[in-house]
Amino acid sequence: MWGSIVSEWASLILRWLHVVAAIAWIGSSFYFIALDLSLKPNKALPDGVQGEAWQVHGGGFYHIMKYLVAPAQMPEELTWFKWEAYTTWLSGFALMVVVYYLEADLFLVDKSILDLTPVQAGLFSFCSLALAWLLYEVACRTGLAQRELGFTIGGYLFLVALTYAFTHVLSGRGAFNQIGAIIGTIMVANVFGLIIPNQKKIVASLIAGQAPDPKLGKTSKERSVHNNYLTLPVVVLMISNHYPLLYATRFNWIIVAIILALGPVIRHFFNERHAGRKSPWWVWGVAAAGMIAIGFLSAAGPREVKTSAVAAPSTLANVEEIVMSRCSMCHAAEPVWAGIVTAPKGIVLDSTEHIQRNIRLIGRVAAWSSAMPPGNITEMTGEERAMLAAYIAQGDR
Repeated sequence: MWGSIVSEWASLILRWLHVVAAIAWIGSSFYFIALDLSLKPNKALPDGVQGEAWQVHGGGFYHIMKYLVAPAQMPEELTWFKWEAYTTWLSGFALMVVVYYLEADLFLVDKSILDLTPVQAGLFSFCSLALAWLLYEVACRTGLAQRELGFTIGGYLFLVALTYAFTHVLSGRGAFNQIGAIIGTIMVANVFGLIIPNQKKIVASLIAGQAPDPKLGKTSKERSVHNNYLTLPVVVLMISNHYPLLYATRFNWIIVAIILALGPVIRHFFNERHAGRKSPWWVWGVAAAGMIAIGFLSAAGPREVKTSAVAAPSTLANVEEIVMSRCSMCHAAEPVWAGIVTAPKGIVLDSTEHIQRNIRLIGRVAAWSSAMPPGNITEMTGEERAMLAAYIAQGDR
C-alpha cells in the first residue's frame, strides 16, 4: 500500500514541478523569439546594436537593445536563461521513470502489440531516447541543418518513422510519451550542449578583451529556431495521455504526423506577425483541416477489431460481464489489484448502476479506443470492445 501512495505523491510533485518549469521555459522562449523578430534598426543606436524595441508591461516602459554579437565590454550583471530548460527536462525524466518505467506493465507495455517485459520496454525507451538525440546532433554538426528545407523535411520524416515504430513496440500512450520525450530531450540538449556553452565562450572572449567569434551566435540562433518550431508539437504530445482517442486508436501514428506538421505551421503564423510581415492567414485553414482530419482518424476506433464484428448480442448483461471481468478489479470500492489502493480517478464500476452512469466514459477509453485496461493488462479482446461500442450505439439510437 505504501509503495502505491509514495508513487502517487511522487508523480504529483514531479508533474507540478515539470509543468511550472515548462511554463517558465516555453514562456521565456516565446517572449525572446517575439522580441528578436520585432527589433527595429535605428541609426542613433550604439555600434554593434542590431535593433531596439520599446515595450510596456505592468505599468512600466522597457527599452531593449540587442547586440549583433556582443557589447564591447562585459556588463557587470548578466541574467542567464537556462535553469528553466534544465529543470523541465530533469523533472520530466524523473516523472517518466516514476510513471512509465516503474509501472511499465501498465503504461509502457501493451502485450497485444508486443510482448515485452517491463525491463525490456524501459531499456528500449531509454536507448531510443539517447540514439534519436545522437542522430539529430550528428546531422546538425555535419552541416546538414544549414540546408533548411532538406533538413526540415528529413527531420519530419525521421520523427514520423520513429512514431510508427514506437506504436508497434510500445503502448499507444507510451509511444506518444516517447516521441514527446525525444523532442524535449533534443530541445534541452540544444540549450545545454550548444547554446549556453557558446554564450559562455562569448563571455570569456569579452573578459579577455578579445572579439567574440560571430559563428557562435549564429549556430546558437540555428538551434534556437529548431526549438521554436518544435515547442507546440511537444506540448500536445506531453498532455496527450489525458486523451485516449488520440493515442489509443487505430491511426495514432498518423495523428502524431499531423500534429508534428501543424505545430510548426502555427508557429510560422506568429513568427511572421512578430516580424511585422504580412500575416499568413492561410495557416488557420491548414490548422482547421488538420484538426478535422485528427477528429476523423480518432473516430476509427482501436486497432483490434471493427465494431461490426460482434458475435454475441450487445445486451446490458454482456456489457456488465465484460466490465466486471476486465475493469472492476481496479475500479471498485475496494480494489483487489495489487498496488491499487483506491479506484483510479474515483471511477467505480462494480455495480450495474455505476456501469450505466459511466457508460460513455467506458466507451471512450475501452470501446472507441484501447486506452483501458492500461497496457491491456486484463487482456480485453477486440470482440469485447466491439460489443461495448455496439451497446452504446444502441443506446444512442
